[in-house]
Amino acid sequence: MSEINLTITDIDLVSLYGEQNAHLNLIRAASPNINITARGNTIKLVGEKKETQKLKAKFEIMVRMIKENHELNAQVVEDLLNDNNPFEHKLSASDKNNVTIVHGKKGTPIKAKTVNQKKLVSASEKSDIVFAVGPAGTGKTYTAVALAVRALKNRVVKKIILTRPAVEAGENLGFLPGDLKDKVDPFLRPLYDALYDMLPADKIEHFIGNRTIEIAPLAFMRGRTLNDAFIILDEAQNCTSMQIKMFLTRLGPSAKCIITGDLSQIDLPRSVTSGLKMALKVLKDVNGISTIRLSAEDVVRHRLVKEIIVAYDKAEADRQAQREAEKAEQEQAKTSNKPKTEEPSSSV
Repeated sequence: MSEINLTITDIDLVSLYGEQNAHLNLIRAASPNINITARGNTIKLVGEKKETQKLKAKFEIMVRMIKENHELNAQVVEDLLNDNNPFEHKLSASDKNNVTIVHGKKGTPIKAKTVNQKKLVSASEKSDIVFAVGPAGTGKTYTAVALAVRALKNRVVKKIILTRPAVEAGENLGFLPGDLKDKVDPFLRPLYDALYDMLPADKIEHFIGNRTIEIAPLAFMRGRTLNDAFIILDEAQNCTSMQIKMFLTRLGPSAKCIITGDLSQIDLPRSVTSGLKMALKVLKDVNGISTIRLSAEDVVRHRLVKEIIVAYDKAEADRQAQREAEKAEQEQAKTSNKPKTEEPSSSV
């Protein structure tokens, strides 16, 4: 008999064991002659030496897959148990372009589906601050939350902070009914929805309870230093310039940040310039800050959403062209109506 003790480090154990130990159960069913005990990050294998060594090698491959691809699904585990080593075959182009960001609460892989979503994933890996700008339905917030959850699972960060302006034009919460949580939650609901797709409800409540996950209005960020955290500022088009500056200057040395916004849906008063719009101009040449611009081509909602965005963009372009034409006509009218200056007569 042989006994092997494996110590697993630097990966999320849920990725290896599966939700509710689904992967571990597959391994046990396929290895009836080996006693497999998993306690925390230690796995003990007891059985015939040849079989335990073979299973040890398979566990090592699974750990490698999680570290390199950030994923391990049930099909891959089954293939590996049937002696099909995924590293012996090159990934197809489609596989390379659809690397899973993280697995949802039911083991569903959450992937970057469009070209610009993939650019967002890549930019987040290379830059500590990323602006993701584009219309509704392009997956900006969802992809950002998936990246944050992956960073937390892989212990790259110790906490996730999700924030956005509590109301579109000024965070005036007093007129809403209920306590502060009741006032704030409706505005943060899109962030909650994304989280509940990716983590079990009880785990989210636990993380919120011990402040591993914070979901708060932007005003609550003032005066803090945000370190060892993955921070997402959502709906940034409705922040003022001072709010954006305040937020960006909160970041600690080991923080990562994604700022999302839709410049076609600015709800600030006309006299107030969007802080997102200004930040994109002011920070465009700063090293370590990336900007990803998504478009109607990245829409992943109902097929009509793309057509709606295109129609509104065309209407706005037409209105802008009309305004410019009217302005040019007014300037021309002013010029033509301007009285001519008479030249003084000269006498000899």
